[in-house]
Amino acid sequence: MSVRRLMAAFVALAVLVGIGASSVLAARSQTQVTTVKVSALDTLKFTLSKKSAKAGKVTFVVTNKGSLKHDFWIAGKKTKLLGKNKSQSLTVTIKKGKNPYKCTVPGHAAAGMKGTFTGL
Repeated sequence: MSVRRLMAAFVALAVLVGIGASSVLAARSQTQVTTVKVSALDTLKFTLSKKSAKAGKVTFVVTNKGSLKHDFWIAGKKTKLLGKNKSQSLTVTIKKGKNPYKCTVPGHAAAGMKGTFTGL
């Protein structure tokens, strides 16, 4: 094999490896999940570490910081009823625009334990 053909083969191989690596890295960035910390409080409100995220998979890590039991509902899914200092993660697909969330314990959402998370 001549030096010229050998160099051409190395260049072709380098291009293929570069294309493969960029495809893998692009796939990884598309599957990133945003994490939002949620605190449920006895003042019948939630505090969220972020109020918006890119539309797609979002994991909400919900912790009950109060004595009353609370849950967290968003995008058609909810946590179990959480007691004091208990936590649960909930991964949902957030759509672009407004995504309402609430506590489903009777009376809690009506008293203010609700809000809107924005998908960007």
